[in-house]
Amino acid sequence: MPTATLTSKGQVTIPKAVRDRLGLEAGDQLEFVFEEKRVVLRPANRDPEGLKGILYLPGRRPVSLRRMDEAIRRTHKKP
Repeated sequence: MPTATLTSKGQVTIPKAVRDRLGLEAGDQLEFVFEEKRVVLRPANRDPEGLKGILYLPGRRPVSLRRMDEAIRRTHKKP
């Protein structure tokens, strides 16, 4: 498991294995997401083009915008 050390200035060098796994490059921004008793580090600036096809499942039919809107409405009903 990769580890890093916090400097006196509050800086951390992200290990190469982690940078490679996340596809991080110099200048990339990162988000720190607090979850219970841990912090999740994730890239903040993803190129939208890189998201193309991530939800593709062979054989699954496309969903219409109307059906998406209905699902969102059902999920986010006001109390």
